[in-house]
Amino acid sequence: MEKKIFTSESLRQLYLNFFKSKGHAVIPSASLIPENDPTVLFTTAGMHPLVPYLLGERHPAGTRLTDVQKCVRTGDIDEVGDEAHCTFFEMLGNWSLGDYFKEKMIPWSFEFLTSPEYLGIPVEDIAVTCFAGDGDCPKDEESAELWKQCGIKPSNIYFLPKSGNWWGPAGTTGPCGPDTEMHIIRNHAEADKLGAYDFDNAPKGTFLEIWNDVFMQYNKNEEGKYEPLKQRNVDTGMGLERTLCILNGKASVYETDIFEKAIAKIEELTGKTYGESEDVTKAFRVILDHTRTATFMLGDTHGIVPSNTDQGYILRRVIRRAVRYGRNINLPKGALNEVSKTIIEKYASVYPELTANAAKIEEELNKEEEKFSKTLQQGIKEFEKVAAALPVGGEIDGVSAFRLYDTYGFPVEITSEMAKEKGLTVDIKGYGAAFAAHQEKSRAGSEQKFACGLADHKEETTRLHTATHLLHAALKKVCSEEINQKGSNITEERLRFDFNFARKLTPEEVKAVEDMVNGVIKEDIPVVMQEMSLEDAKAQGFTGLFESKYGEKVKTYAIGDFSKEICGGPHAQRTGELGTFKIVKQENVSAGVKRIKATLTK
Repeated sequence: MEKKIFTSESLRQLYLNFFKSKGHAVIPSASLIPENDPTVLFTTAGMHPLVPYLLGERHPAGTRLTDVQKCVRTGDIDEVGDEAHCTFFEMLGNWSLGDYFKEKMIPWSFEFLTSPEYLGIPVEDIAVTCFAGDGDCPKDEESAELWKQCGIKPSNIYFLPKSGNWWGPAGTTGPCGPDTEMHIIRNHAEADKLGAYDFDNAPKGTFLEIWNDVFMQYNKNEEGKYEPLKQRNVDTGMGLERTLCILNGKASVYETDIFEKAIAKIEELTGKTYGESEDVTKAFRVILDHTRTATFMLGDTHGIVPSNTDQGYILRRVIRRAVRYGRNINLPKGALNEVSKTIIEKYASVYPELTANAAKIEEELNKEEEKFSKTLQQGIKEFEKVAAALPVGGEIDGVSAFRLYDTYGFPVEITSEMAKEKGLTVDIKGYGAAFAAHQEKSRAGSEQKFACGLADHKEETTRLHTATHLLHAALKKVCSEEINQKGSNITEERLRFDFNFARKLTPEEVKAVEDMVNGVIKEDIPVVMQEMSLEDAKAQGFTGLFESKYGEKVKTYAIGDFSKEICGGPHAQRTGELGTFKIVKQENVSAGVKRIKATLTK
């Protein structure tokens, strides 16, 4: 029988179609930039945008959902260049919000993995892991038994402790539960030697994880006890790139159809061939991954740009790392943009925001590459000078590392990577001290910002989120009807609101906006939520820049006739709960995008 070949397009659609046939609503991917959650910089998993619904809030699309979510994980940036690591990836997922549980999810997982109509993986090549149980929660015999009923051999079912087969809670308290992971057996001879509790002792390469089903069935309370949840949820995740690699028998995620045109473009521009040597292959992979990541960050509806803080710093770092590796294989200046165009073309039908923001992607990529290119060679010379003065195993002092950042634009991670290549290390603590001495105010602000988040300060952030609706409406009325939200971030202390506008507000405009918002607060108007179709919401005058992520049914919030927006929440019940609104700062984000920071005081 001829082997089935999967493309990224066919695998995405196959997954969505499968769960659609099981009664799931297909919802679009949320933004890469989490709304109103300062505790993380990027959406790191498919469940991230759905946390309120996993905690019990009603989702407008129902209790069975499926999607393909754009994700960014930055913890493994230094590993990019190997066979499997990517900073940007797509997560195939499905959810049950208090609907079905293990009894349906495990047979469905088995069906999708093994049915010739879907992935067609031989049953004998699949191993699963389940929670082994401990003093807190019992062994997950139920999942193991369901796998046996499906046809998985008992000898291919393994048990792991919380470190291996448990999800959450995200903080010290909250929803959590056992998970069951599905793996492809790559080495049957080694797998056959293992007992039911020996999974972690398998030699590297014996198994490769393909899918994970999380069963949220407990709540960890403040005393550290695990209580059964009233709403039990299912949350699953299957990495698109890794799954494509496994199904098509490829050596790495970079050898799938996703990167074909991008690889051809780099080969054309450099005269090098992917795979010709270890160093060249690593350079290709870094350029491929980081250019794709930068393209999606720049093309996101929330509109981030390179900067020295937060998401902008990560964006700057991946662009500059791509530039440095590009120089290693003679990638011409300005060529990242050519690689980016192949990425936009590849994803155009799935993520139309990339095409819509193509001009911005090109402008910002070129601008950042030009900025770094001017100092790259000088910075490398300075680095070589510092490194030459040290013995193998020596340490670059923090002041020198900070000078490379401050004068030559080298993120400290790039300096650390270059140092590692020469058998050196960097005094990261010393770098931090030098950075703090130079930018103490900025550092303090950043620490304050990340000291809290939505989950810990629901009342404060809910009030501030509601105030963003009033601010948005007031800006339209005072300054221009053309103003639209470009981004939002909320901590317990303040709201941050980005919007399109050519200039800073005048003092008179600032006062007019404040007075208008405070006037609506004083009127104590109810905040009315209604669910309706996107078409009805638009017809009734509701606005929302991020409409595409909500699917066919949306939540709308009306504050009298003053503000009507499509939004995912959370919100106060009445405007009188908010307190006194005050604009404390205006900033320039990028060409044509301004930022306001504002507070509420009781």
